[in-house]
Amino acid sequence: MDPKLLEILVCPVTKGALVYDRERQELLSSSARLAYPIRDGIPVMLEDEARRMTPEEVEALHKR
Repeated sequence: MDPKLLEILVCPVTKGALVYDRERQELLSSSARLAYPIRDGIPVMLEDEARRMTPEEVEALHKR
């Protein structure tokens, strides 16, 4: 994932910051509790394509 792209991308729902999860290839929004997939190196920033994060995932994200 291009670091410069990560600097400018925000959650399309909340306009909040995103956290890159390299292992799962997702961009995480703790404020929206959504995980946006990255497919073939391209972030899919559509709410309908995002998965809902569990409360445990959101809590772990806050501890990072």
